Amino acid sequence: MTHSQLPSTKDQGTATTPTAARAPQPLVIPSDTLFRSDRREVVILHEGHAYRLRLTRQNKLILTK
Repeated sequence: MTHSQLPSTKDQGTATTPTAARAPQPLVIPSDTLFRSDRREVVILHEGHAYRLRLTRQNKLILTK
């Protein structure tokens, strides 16, 4: 997903929403940063579990536990 494909956040900040209640902007990491050169898989550690994020031959992402 490119930055331009992310959902718009411009309507989230209204006068009735306190500033402290807004969620922080998500961290955007381009997939080419994760899958440099010939790397096709990265491991994400979350709460003691390893999740594998794989890039398929069809250039799709698959996340498995």
